[in-house]
Amino acid sequence: MPSPASSFRPRPWLLLTAVAALFLFGACARDTPAAAQPDTTRIALIAGRPSHPPGMHEFRAGALLMQKGLAGVAGLQVDVYPMGWPSKIVDGQEVDDHAALEDADAVLIYADGGSGHPALQRDHQAVLDRLAARGVGLGFAHYAVEVPPGADGGDAMLRWNGGFYEHLYSVNPMWRPEFTSLPTHPITRGVGPFATHDEWYFNMRWTGDAAARARITPLLVARPDDAVRRGPYVSPPGPYDHIIADSGRDETMMWAYERADGGRSFGFTGGHTHANWGDVNQRRIVLNALLWIAGMDVPAGGVVDTITAADLTMNLDDK
Repeated sequence: MPSPASSFRPRPWLLLTAVAALFLFGACARDTPAAAQPDTTRIALIAGRPSHPPGMHEFRAGALLMQKGLAGVAGLQVDVYPMGWPSKIVDGQEVDDHAALEDADAVLIYADGGSGHPALQRDHQAVLDRLAARGVGLGFAHYAVEVPPGADGGDAMLRWNGGFYEHLYSVNPMWRPEFTSLPTHPITRGVGPFATHDEWYFNMRWTGDAAARARITPLLVARPDDAVRRGPYVSPPGPYDHIIADSGRDETMMWAYERADGGRSFGFTGGHTHANWGDVNQRRIVLNALLWIAGMDVPAGGVVDTITAADLTMNLDDK
């Protein structure tokens, strides 16, 4: 009679099933952000769903570049939510996962804005208000600086960020501003002069509160020439009389905001063209800003990353 051990016959299909299960478990574990350790600073990057032609509004790829760019910062965990607001599956249905943001020290939204802005859906405004009241840092990049005015979004964005892109008031031309002079600020550490051709928005709708306005620091400032002011803009093509009338005025395309609740925020109007993340200075000023709104020290020379040209071709949306 054979021994119990010798009677065992491996079944190939069982082995394959086990290997597949382990693989899937590993993949799920990698895609699910780990809980931050008590002494770890955590930044949540909300990357919007795919939109626009290839190479434009590559929110997921851009956010993953930021995650890699900050990988060398000690004591920092960066989590990317690649399809908009964090979600989870409950009883077979996708629902918001607000808990994913509860232990964040900073939240960046890099997504399409307007009425479909991730911050304006369902009860998301209340969630961000609650986080802001705790001093959580807030960042908004490119289209995510645009919201409808007033109670539909603008009032909230003025609380969170001191200014926003307002349809028919602000403009979105494709142009190449020359950022030649940067202020002394932790966010500008290690950032040199640069210029990238992109859809750089300007003429933000700023807060009318004088005390709040004094807490806004313009970071990227340039002077559009009259040809840029006359348009065409991306949408609507314009031109707008009030933009033309401001000929010769400097315009702000990135700013830092120190909120009344003690938290920090920033707005960045570039980021339309994915290839521009290949400019080390554009990349550095945003990486520095993420550390700053999270309450971390920005290195004297700014964030030094290991991003390569090959990295810019990775994680692009299938469009």
